[in-house]
Amino acid sequence: MRLNELQLAELASELDQVKAGVMSQLGDKEARYIRRMLLTQRLSAISGRILMVLGFLTPWLWVLGVALLALAKILDNMEIGHNVLHGQYDWMNDPVLHSQRFEWDIACDAGSWKRTHNFEHHTYTNIIGKDRDFGYGLLRLSNDFRWRLRNLWQFVTYLVLSTLFQWGVSYHELAGERVFFGKKKPDRINSVSHSDLKKAFFGKGARQLFKDYVFFPLIAGPMWLWVLAGNLLANIIRNLWTSTVIFCGHFTADVHTFTQQQCEGESRGHWYYRQILGSSNFTGPRWFHILTGHLSCQIEHHLFPDMPALHYLTVAPQVQAIAKKYGIAYNSGSFLRQYATVVGRIIRYSFPGGKATAA
Repeated sequence: MRLNELQLAELASELDQVKAGVMSQLGDKEARYIRRMLLTQRLSAISGRILMVLGFLTPWLWVLGVALLALAKILDNMEIGHNVLHGQYDWMNDPVLHSQRFEWDIACDAGSWKRTHNFEHHTYTNIIGKDRDFGYGLLRLSNDFRWRLRNLWQFVTYLVLSTLFQWGVSYHELAGERVFFGKKKPDRINSVSHSDLKKAFFGKGARQLFKDYVFFPLIAGPMWLWVLAGNLLANIIRNLWTSTVIFCGHFTADVHTFTQQQCEGESRGHWYYRQILGSSNFTGPRWFHILTGHLSCQIEHHLFPDMPALHYLTVAPQVQAIAKKYGIAYNSGSFLRQYATVVGRIIRYSFPGGKATAA
């Protein structure tokens, strides 16, 4: 259902009220929550690294260590890093948990993430030709893109991307700016020089490689190979989890795309409308939502990216009721169902054609 300007203005007003109701109450509860998450993440990382070294006593200690380190990396990237970098906790003025100071345990430089994700993706969500996150320049996920021979094996491309996801995210901005390969689009304006992009890419990547595959294995002594393998496995687990969560929030069967013409002179109401139609939620228990960084409520995150994510579950029923009132599809389902539609979408658009997804 398409809304007229009056309806869009009313939609914006109602959603603004939902946000204001939460943001006006921020305080000790949210501060305690995110600091507790940070403490949990750090204890998990320390415990995991110690247990991997103790794996000579029994392999089960090594397995538990890998699991705890993977958990630490997931919490760091999802519930802490992603949300902190959105400025959700800037109001605390914490020396660590601030979007201008936080750096996460991932190959992607925080500055690059904020430019490509916080600004570009959240501003131009699913606008073809503006949102480079839609398919990451690798996957054809709608008939807005012409079919190419390479799309035939894009499911394999997806599996490789998911396995190496932190490196795909790290390289994303450089690929879009044609730093190493390809011809830059004439209408693109650099906000950061190519030399600075390369410096950040190689610098952050080198630090991550040194930490996980040189420093910690070296200090493990005779257990160096077990620690190296454990770090590699923990990184892969984190990569697969984060990519799956992100794909389930953005590329399910029912998400819509938009043309640049549709969004010219866009009002705040239409921006809200586009965020709802361009995102998907999935259900699960409380611990599951924490492990997703509350991106299981992707619709609410896209509507309120700077709202502390622990509130998304609370406001979701209000958002769903507002969407229903205005006849806007609210895409939600079980995790497995949503993931199945993601896989189906990747496979369907591997071949020519495909149904229109434009709103």
